[in-house]
Formats: sequence, structure tokens, C-alpha cells
Amino acid sequence: MKNRISSDMSNLPQILSLNAERYPDKMALGVVNGISYSYSEMEGLADYIATMLYSIGLQQNDRVAIYSENNPHWGASYFGTLRAGGITVPILPDFTGKEVRSILVHSETKVLFISRKLVPKLDEGLPKSVTHVVLTESLTLIEIPQHRIVVPEGMEPDLRKISPANEQVFMSHSFPEPEPDDLASIIYTSGTTGKSKGVMLTHNNILFDAVHSGSIHQVFPEDVFLSVLPLAHTYECTIGMVVPLLNGASVYYIDRAPTASYLGPVLREIRPTTMLTVPLIIEKIYKSKVRPALYKSAFMKLLMRFGPVRRLLSRAAGKKLTAFFGGRMRFFGIGGAPLAPDVERFLIDSRFPYAIGYGLTETAPLLSGFNPSNAVFRSVGKPMAGVEIKIGHPDPVSGEGEIIARGENIMKGYYLDEDRTREVFTDDGFFRTGDLGYIDNNGVIHIRGRLKNVIIGPNGENIYPEEIEAIINEKEYVNESLVMEYKGKLVARVHLNIEQIEEKLQELKSNAIEFQEMVTRRTEEMLEELKRSVNEHVSKNSQLQLVMLQMQPFEKTPTMKIKRYLYL
Repeated sequence: MKNRISSDMSNLPQILSLNAERYPDKMALGVVNGISYSYSEMEGLADYIATMLYSIGLQQNDRVAIYSENNPHWGASYFGTLRAGGITVPILPDFTGKEVRSILVHSETKVLFISRKLVPKLDEGLPKSVTHVVLTESLTLIEIPQHRIVVPEGMEPDLRKISPANEQVFMSHSFPEPEPDDLASIIYTSGTTGKSKGVMLTHNNILFDAVHSGSIHQVFPEDVFLSVLPLAHTYECTIGMVVPLLNGASVYYIDRAPTASYLGPVLREIRPTTMLTVPLIIEKIYKSKVRPALYKSAFMKLLMRFGPVRRLLSRAAGKKLTAFFGGRMRFFGIGGAPLAPDVERFLIDSRFPYAIGYGLTETAPLLSGFNPSNAVFRSVGKPMAGVEIKIGHPDPVSGEGEIIARGENIMKGYYLDEDRTREVFTDDGFFRTGDLGYIDNNGVIHIRGRLKNVIIGPNGENIYPEEIEAIINEKEYVNESLVMEYKGKLVARVHLNIEQIEEKLQELKSNAIEFQEMVTRRTEEMLEELKRSVNEHVSKNSQLQLVMLQMQPFEKTPTMKIKRYLYL
């Protein structure tokens, strides 16, 4: 399916120019119960920022970092930088000061947009390449004596709406139109390997991905997005900001963590049609709200074993879940990591409008997916229009191999790293995703796991830890798990919901010491039960030899994948 406006533009800033004419007074970006900007205001604000950047000496292809929480000024800074001919360097708010400084040095960033809240993370100072700093709340330049950020006392600390017409007038300047193959962003990943890379994405990479995502799901001007993921991640930036702006839709941002207690009133107020999430969000809701209701008694557990009854009960629960999300959700996108099988089964049975997307930062990000009308259990759908996906060197028996892809959304390469760039491309130009999977007879893609995570068993067979983890994570008291090889043994580290265990044992409590002994004893019993149960559901070669307690939650990437390298 060809996007209806794909032929009207060749670079990202043209999105605002075009839709400022089509939808001048329609809200583009806003904050729940806060400031908002129409399409015409967003274009004016981006031009204002572009002129400001030009006035301080920004040259074409200079790097401009954006280190801020989600808000409309993030988007304005992004498009304003591109309008001025600069290259954006989005930085995740969760990155430490050391990580941020490393990115600023490696990218040779010249201008830094930063929110007041994140300034303390850079109290050790800025690299010498950074010559100017802009505070995102007010979009004003601030002093950096001795390369340290100093926010003047009395400066408005809260996000406020900027009216460029009433601000200081900068010199007018005619900016050249960026070419499709000009760099738009250098995005530094923080993946499960711990080796951060600067992914170079062009205007065409991102625009192509945004336009052709319409082959999986079409966005309309009437759509309302609620954004809960960081804009510095390409998933949210492309699919959660560029796509809605491309199609004249509206996006709302929140100013705090997306907890269920906070989201409830927000969802009732704005009634979004679209959300993009990672599996952890819907999995937490399912485990804390939905599953306890469906399996609250022995009788209910028995009923849930029969398919027709399970679907009927799930459908009733699904209606409540849809109501919780505002009642008009039509696309609940899930990406970034595998979705737990039991949660996905419920979403299918309940007819909740979930969708799965698959891709990487290097692919801008979308490669494949399905929408709520054509979900295929435990798959990542079919390739997006314009993208070619195949299996490299498939196993002659299973058909499994590395998923490789080719299309105009594939990155230009890794910044200042030609060796790594060469490693991830085949001789005929396919990008190596590092994911193992197969394509079924219907052209649907199924992922088995990451190539680097595969464990080779004693008989040379492949063991996929992600598949064992999916079985473990279905258990009621399990928060998350990590399967690995340790001293020749297959071991699972499991983070249990200790609070839930304590709650179950509360009525038996006699004194603090005895209670703690009960919790410890029950935890040990559960780990042993878990090992026995999992081993009944996996092949002989994939059976666990040890299950151990993980006391603290695992450290994760921005898309909520466990940083495996920290635990191996």
C-alpha cells in the first residue's frame, strides 16, 4: 500500500511544511494537561529553532544532541535542527552522565539541547566540542563557563509554550533543502551486548520507513497517539512521532512514569486510538490485573483449560481492558522485545487490538509486522512494503537461519566505524539482523532468538534461551528470568515476585523471624518446582540443571531487554 503523501516530500522537515498548510489549526504535539502546539505552530517553532542555530554558527552536518524527556519541544528541536541542515543526536534520558559525555565526544556534538532535570548528570562538565547549550523548557541559550552548564536563577523551570512571533527576532535566512541521502540522525544504541554504536540514519531511511509502515497499519488525521516510550529511541521517534505527523494525527506526551494508577485517568481523558509499547507494560497489566481474575479459583482454572470457555472469559476480560485504555483503541503496538506467549494468547482470545512490529535501530526501525486484523501467534508478521527479508544460509531441515533484510530504510552504517559496518552487511547488500528465525509457507516471519544468545548443547544442538525463558515467565510468581550456560550447566536466574509470595503467606504469620523463614523456605520450594515444571515442557537437551534466585530486577535496555552481558 502506497502512502497517499509519499510523493510530496523528500526530507523530514517537509512533513511540517506540508501539514501546516493542510491542518494549520489541528493539534500536532501536546502534553496531557499541559502545553500543546498546532501544526502551523510547530512549523513556526521549528523555523525559530533553525534560525537560532544558524545565528550561533551551526554549519551543515554539525551534530546537535537532544537530551530531554518527551515533550513537544523535543520534536521542535529535532525538526529545527534538520531544517538548519544539522544532524540530530538523540540521547536517552536514562543514560548516565558518563554515557552521555562519551556520546557527545564520539559524535563531536556542537550544540546540546538539555532539560533542566538532566543538567545535574553533566555536573562534571562538557566536552570541548560543545559550544552552545539550549534549555528545552524555554528553548533559550544558557551560559557554559569553563564548559559547565549554569542555569540562571529565576529562569522559568517548567515547560512553557513558546510563541516565536513574540520571541527575540533572529536574522532571516534561507535554508537549503536537505537531500534524501543526507544524514538526519546518529542514534547511539545501548544494547544487550553493552557495546554502544552510532547508527547513521538518513532522511530517506526514516521517511521511507514512516511512509511504508502504512502497508502494515494506516494512520489517519483522526488518530490520537499517547506516547509512553522515550523519543530518543528510533521506535518511538519514527513510528510514534514521524508517522503521526506525516499523516496529520495528534500526539500526547505524559510527564511521569506510565504507572497504571497514573495512566487510568489520562486514558479516560484523551481516549487514545494508538499506543506504542514494549511487552513489559502489557505483561505487567496482565499479571497484576487480568490473570488473577481469570484464575482466581480452582473452578476458574478448570474452566480456563477448555478453549471455547477460555475464549469467552478472555473476551469479557478484554472488554474491560479496552475500557481501561479509553474505549477507542484500535492499534496497541508492541515491539522491542518478545511478548510472553501466555499474554499473547490472551490478547488474541480477548480480541484486544494488539499488533506486533519487528525491527532494529539500524532499520529505522520497522522491518515487518502485523496489525490487529491479521495477527499470527508467536510471529512478527510479514515484511513491510518495499523491504526484502530472507533467511541467510537456512538449515536444510528446519529452514532456520539468520534473518537478513534489504531496503531503503537500512542505515548508512555505524558512525566512524567502517569495520563494524562491513561486518553487518552481506556481499549482496543485505543487513544481518543477528536474529535467528524462519519464514513459513505463508511468508510470515518467526523469530527463535538472538544469534549471539544461542547455546550449543553437548550434542551440538541449538538451545534457544529465550524460548525457555518464555516458559518460565508464564509462572504466576515469576517477574522475569535469564537462561544461560554456566560451567557447562544450563542455569536459569529467576526474579520472583517476593511481595506476592509474602502476601500469600501473610495470614500464617506468627512472628517476624518465623515469617521470614517461611518466605525463604517457600521461595526455595518454588524454584525447585519451577525447574521440574519447565523441564516437563522442554526437550531433553534444553532441560535446566539449576534454578537460582535473582534478588534484584535485571538491568535492561531502553526497550526492556535484559542486558545479558552483565550476568554471563
